[in-house]
Amino acid sequence: MQEPHVSDPSRGRVLGIETEYGISALGQPVGEELHPMQLSNHVVKAYAAYASGPGAGRDAGWDYETESPLRDVRGYEVARNQAHPDQLTDSDLGMANVILTNGARLYVDHAHPEYSSPEVTSARAVVRYDQAGDRVMAIAAEQATQRLGRPVRLYKNNTDGKGASYGTHENYLLDRQTPFDRIVSQFTPFLVSRQVVTGAGRVGIGQASETAGFQLSQRADFFEAEVGLETTLNRPIINTRDEPHADAARHRRLHVITGDANRSEISTYLKVGTAALVLQMIEAGTLGVGPAGAGLRLLRAVPAMQQVSHDPSCTALLALADGRRMTAVDLQQVYLDACLRWLDGRGADLPDAQRRENADLVTRWQEVLDTLRDDPTRLADRLDWVAKLALLESYRQRDGLGWDAAKLSLIDLQYADVSPQRSLYAALVRRGSLQRLLDDAEIEAARTQPPTDTRAYFRGRVMDKFSADVVAASWDSVIFDVPGRPALQRVPLLDPLRGTQEQVGELLDRCDDVASLFDALGR
Repeated sequence: MQEPHVSDPSRGRVLGIETEYGISALGQPVGEELHPMQLSNHVVKAYAAYASGPGAGRDAGWDYETESPLRDVRGYEVARNQAHPDQLTDSDLGMANVILTNGARLYVDHAHPEYSSPEVTSARAVVRYDQAGDRVMAIAAEQATQRLGRPVRLYKNNTDGKGASYGTHENYLLDRQTPFDRIVSQFTPFLVSRQVVTGAGRVGIGQASETAGFQLSQRADFFEAEVGLETTLNRPIINTRDEPHADAARHRRLHVITGDANRSEISTYLKVGTAALVLQMIEAGTLGVGPAGAGLRLLRAVPAMQQVSHDPSCTALLALADGRRMTAVDLQQVYLDACLRWLDGRGADLPDAQRRENADLVTRWQEVLDTLRDDPTRLADRLDWVAKLALLESYRQRDGLGWDAAKLSLIDLQYADVSPQRSLYAALVRRGSLQRLLDDAEIEAARTQPPTDTRAYFRGRVMDKFSADVVAASWDSVIFDVPGRPALQRVPLLDPLRGTQEQVGELLDRCDDVASLFDALGR
């Protein structure tokens, strides 16, 4: 048996998150309604105009040359004429695309404005740049409202309650040598069961809210397959898109589409942090040794996804392939116990910052699981679904409302509003009812400044300093129009951990124009 390949832990783990926001415009005159794609285009352009001064992004092109949305990790590529149009994310539809000075991308993804965070190396940094994205969207909605003369609303949620769903996708860079079947078998039960921790809460059961009630997850009812390439139809629990946005010989990007759009900082922190820990063990080949290995295969993963989401008591028993039955909380405990064993044996190999974050993550994870067993309502200060349920129950008791009351759906939506003035989530934060990981100053700084320890630093800094000379960019390249050079100049960024402040910060500081930058890069 071949020994598992273990990547160098000192290089850090590369993470990111991307969110499509729900969108609406109030008071549109009959016959003058804007299509959601047009409305989203206005939103993105409004933010670009707002940020046109110092600390600006640029309404630049996207470099699609290295995009491969139809390539499947199972060894084939779907023909373009056989693909659903939603899968063709490597073509320019003429919609706005803004590359932000924090290294993120703000653009129109079909009928939604989307914010894709810069690459980072810690769960806390994911939270920071995800929250910065919410702030970007709040400003964008305000600016679009002024420009259009009608109220524009953006919501950090995943469904309109009428059958449409839009995603919040996590991205984890893995070693290419990690067997994909190992990821499928060992990561699927984790994703199914983690809803008890990571769900954003939803009024309505079924894709079109056919049944009155409350469930843990906004996304669970929209999954129809265990493994697959699609993200907008026949959605799979494990996505097989082979598009690493890095050196494909070394890296695989696991595109996780099962997660909810969380408002709570703690929910997001646990969502990405625990997943990254589990994936580190899968990558190292150590998870299968213990009880969290292949023996945790679910009998039917897709129905189990809905079963977990439809059970706010967190006591439903899930059928495993070996005949056992376990609750989602107990499944999560098996993964947590495996993480604790792995950290006990490998923790010394990790950088200090990663060790401290891991220790904090497992402590918080254990506290949440213990409280879910004892009394889930006590987690209203940490988890989105519990906070939302407590809010809804207070209205139900006060006004005698059934779960089919339209008012409850409006409360659900208002919780997700990105506006600090209208959002019920923001109101709970102001009251001190929800724990926080960050402060407002950190989030505001992340709105305009890139992370310092990934290639996003180079991307963000050149957008801040040389945006007029940037023709296009992507996650793994930036293309410049350099005066005096006959052809466009591409700077490749295939290694996500190169182009950091330590490596290029001083160089960028001393270059006054793009010509001097390329002279320095050439040297």
